[in-house]
Amino acid sequence: MTFTTHSADETIALGKKLGALLEKGDIIAMQGTLAAGKTTITKGIADALGVKDTITSPTFCLISEYEGKMPLYHMDVYRLDGAEDFANLGTEDMLYGNGVSIIEWSEKIMEELPKKTIVLKLEAHEDGSRTITIQNWPHGQIQ
Repeated sequence: MTFTTHSADETIALGKKLGALLEKGDIIAMQGTLAAGKTTITKGIADALGVKDTITSPTFCLISEYEGKMPLYHMDVYRLDGAEDFANLGTEDMLYGNGVSIIEWSEKIMEELPKKTIVLKLEAHEDGSRTITIQNWPHGQIQ
């Protein structure tokens, strides 16, 4: 599935649609360049999950945990050297637990993620629009 958004508000709205369909144990691997919209779409997902906290990029802390209808684990692996560093973070309880995991810069650690992982590829364009391609989506049509 591929979507095009034309503003941050539209990207957040798409995130809300996705978040409303997510289930415990879902893992979202986000891929895209700097400023592609990874944290922006996460804001919408978090809102749909009932998270009240402000969502920011976890670049410096690596993992942010939020409470809502279910836990949201927002990870940023940009600063990691690779899959081994990710495995050493002790993320198994998050990935295989009762929450939703979102991993920014997941290209670096895909071999550590289960086959059922949902992949979101985000691409920013010069006109401010974004193309968001969703692979391995298990929850039916997104309206």
